[in-house]
Amino acid sequence: MEFSTGFGWARLPVLAAVFILGSVLTVSAQIIPPTAAVPEEDAEAAEAPDGNDPDVLSGIDIDKLDWGQLAIDAGTLNDTIAAKKRAQAAAKDGLNWATNANANGSSAVTVKQSVSSFWDARIGADMTVTSEPRTMSELLAQKATNGGSVPQSSGSAWAAATAPGAGAIWDKTAVEARVDPGAEQSKLGASLIKSVPLSGDTSLTLQNGYSVNQQGTTALPGVGGHITRNYGTDQSAKVTLTDTGTSITAGQSLSTTDDKWLRKVGAEQKLFDNVTVSGSVGETSQGTINKSLTAGFKKSW
Repeated sequence: MEFSTGFGWARLPVLAAVFILGSVLTVSAQIIPPTAAVPEEDAEAAEAPDGNDPDVLSGIDIDKLDWGQLAIDAGTLNDTIAAKKRAQAAAKDGLNWATNANANGSSAVTVKQSVSSFWDARIGADMTVTSEPRTMSELLAQKATNGGSVPQSSGSAWAAATAPGAGAIWDKTAVEARVDPGAEQSKLGASLIKSVPLSGDTSLTLQNGYSVNQQGTTALPGVGGHITRNYGTDQSAKVTLTDTGTSITAGQSLSTTDDKWLRKVGAEQKLFDNVTVSGSVGETSQGTINKSLTAGFKKSW
């Protein structure tokens, strides 16, 4: 929604000049004390312009000024100010907020906070926030980008910690728990990590992971809800070349829903800063091959 007046933009400079002049006169009347009357000849001399005063409008073509910059979308301005206030308040509380716009018009919001630096314990939430359509055109646009349906807000909460390992057996233990109330899903996982330095800038990282996934179903009239659990394990070996920013990974995974090990190989190349390109080829439970190639911004914390 844009603000507009019945006078039109052509008269806006005149109105602005009158408003500024009135403000200056009002302030001057408040701060300048009454003085004795000045003789008429002295007043004329004081009002005479000084030829040495700089012309502040010199070199400026008023007709070419972009007065359209004053056309402000009040809704967007209010949302921006409110978001900045929330981010500043969250920063004082130790929260770290991040927002990314999705192609369907929703926003991916991530909030996280460090709980303990001793075990690098962290808590947070990953949310998909949708905005309510304000016009019929916005509603139709949201449906067009979401296959005919309006996107819904969702979110999951998580907690993660990295603990020390057990001497020479493994270096550290990573534990993560995630709960998605809307989808009635929860996951608990743990990984044992061992790093082995090789020659030069090459290192080898071995990892064994174990997870439990729980899925619930909503109870219906005459049919009670039930919970299913899926247990899984995965093993991987990763070789990292620090000087070139290249890493190669090979691994396999097994779960209670599959009757065989599913193998996967992949590689990742760092281009510059935190921009990487990665690709992988892996087996699926249906016997087909799954291939992927991705590129994007990646930052570890």
